[in-house]
Amino acid sequence: MKIKAAIFDLDGTVVADEDEYGEAFNRVLRRFGIDTGTSYPHVAGIGVEENWEIFLSKNKSKIDKSIEELSQDTQKEYLKLLERVNPKDGFIEFVQLIRNEGVKTALATSNSWFVTDKILEKLSLEDYFDCITTAEEVDHKKPDPQIFEITIAKLGLLPKECVVFEDSRAGVVAAKALGIKVIAFFRSEEHKKTLKKADVIVRDFTELEIDDL
Repeated sequence: MKIKAAIFDLDGTVVADEDEYGEAFNRVLRRFGIDTGTSYPHVAGIGVEENWEIFLSKNKSKIDKSIEELSQDTQKEYLKLLERVNPKDGFIEFVQLIRNEGVKTALATSNSWFVTDKILEKLSLEDYFDCITTAEEVDHKKPDPQIFEITIAKLGLLPKECVVFEDSRAGVVAAKALGIKVIAFFRSEEHKKTLKKADVIVRDFTELEIDDL
């Protein structure tokens, strides 16, 4: 069956910003004397608030702010780094190619609408998506499949008519729960191991062709 729509995750997939989010989390954590010892202290794909739930469960005695406050602080730090963020290699060319072939394109992100809008505006990416689903529209974030269910409904299609592009284990699990084909992007060999349930695993969009759909 011909794929009729491509659904893209945002952070780490459409845009290469996992370094920036890692730095944003670390900046806030360091305010409480917490050194994670890693550039990627967070779990990709699940959302900023959900990551703070994890951090708080491990460091309750050191952190005296609410999850909402910590999430706002993290997003502020991320936005300070937005000038460093660029589209994933090959994304613009690839999305133009598939749209020219009549494939619909959608964005499904666990990020907030406010930050998503800032990213899309800064990188002039608004016109590349037929519909956008953000964290505010779901009750349960990835790895729950709800965000993909909502996005597919917006497109008026069936799961088997779509392909999802992801960079996180949570996103891959969410898509596969609906039986959607997944193309995943890895940043290291260690990260690649977490994406093993994806149908195709590549470094970036330059390794993809229209036939991969």
